[in-house]
Amino acid sequence: MDVVVTGIGLVSALGTLDCSWKRLLSGESGIRQHQPFIELERRPLALIGTKPVDLITLIRQVLIDAVQDANLTLPLPDCGIAIGSSRGFQANLELLASEGRGKKEEGRRKREEGRGKKEEDREFSITDSQCPMPNSQCPIPSSQFVNFLPHMGAIAAARAIGSTGPVLAPMAACATGIWSIARAVDLIRTGECQRAIAGAVEAPITPLTLAGFSRMGALANNGCYPFDQNREGFVLGEGGALLVLESAELARRRGAKIYGQISGFGLTNDACYANSPELGGKSAIAAVNQCLKRSNLAAIDIDFIHAHGTATELNDRHEALLIEKLFHRGVAVSSTKGATGHTLGASGALGAAFCLMSIKYQMLPPCVGMTKPGFELDFVRCARSAIVRNAVCLSFGFGGQNAAIVLSGER
Repeated sequence: MDVVVTGIGLVSALGTLDCSWKRLLSGESGIRQHQPFIELERRPLALIGTKPVDLITLIRQVLIDAVQDANLTLPLPDCGIAIGSSRGFQANLELLASEGRGKKEEGRRKREEGRGKKEEDREFSITDSQCPMPNSQCPIPSSQFVNFLPHMGAIAAARAIGSTGPVLAPMAACATGIWSIARAVDLIRTGECQRAIAGAVEAPITPLTLAGFSRMGALANNGCYPFDQNREGFVLGEGGALLVLESAELARRRGAKIYGQISGFGLTNDACYANSPELGGKSAIAAVNQCLKRSNLAAIDIDFIHAHGTATELNDRHEALLIEKLFHRGVAVSSTKGATGHTLGASGALGAAFCLMSIKYQMLPPCVGMTKPGFELDFVRCARSAIVRNAVCLSFGFGGQNAAIVLSGER
């Protein structure tokens, strides 16, 4: 069964779908220097506004845009949902924990003053590391914690459109977006629903995320330069993209506009390292080959590769070698993270949306930030017109998550 895309909702540091696309083709970047948290140093970030966005607010905005773009009317009771996020509600949980710790310290101080240190020590013998245990002095109120479970963003989307269909909330690190789209395709092909909304949304600008990636040495100090000789790491970005997927039969029956179709996908895992790819690339290669086979295409049929392209030393080298090994030398390659920042779990969904825009307008987006290519590939340095029939979007996530998806013009 053919599964087609009839609507796209996208928000990035460049704006909504059309604005992001136009600014991307112009070579603009949404990356700026910011200091959203006073306790952390100023650094380049790709914020949608002037301060970190709320996840639910972002999901609703992208969802509304996708539904309107597909010319659908609410409610959509039989619509499936597959919306993922690698960070989920981490910002909300960090804030709750911070507020809870503040109240805990205040209570500790009052007890010290009123009853003496010995009694206080006995009452607060549970450490922060033991916080998840039942009946502990956990700083997060349990009633609020439930609202921020990982799947609640997908549930919120289902409520917003009135869906009582299947709801999935995939989490696969930076491969989440493609995994979510793949799962939605499966829902349609197996007959569980004829329509689904799929993709990923990410609001990852939090103190813990910034501090953690900084300690790893993964973050750039100045900017994001994918595949450049002088690349220095990735820049965190906010954003999300949701696709309205329908069976081709349903889309044609209702006269919907069609961006393209999901020809196939490949999903594998290295089962090797926590924060770096398997050096031989065997599992990543298997994901791409699996994707091409399911699409009934050969590597020579691919006109454009939207690379993961994080601008880290290891990932870019790993990915460039994979492309050199599997695809023909003249295939166009670009990464859009120099413009949008790295939206983590949402990056593959944004990439898929940009591939569909490339197919619609027969234009290739540039690898923003690149000045001196570090590899001998046909990088798109400036936006250029091209015949784009089939595009591959690649994603590689921590834990060795590998994802590839082929998007094609309607056949």
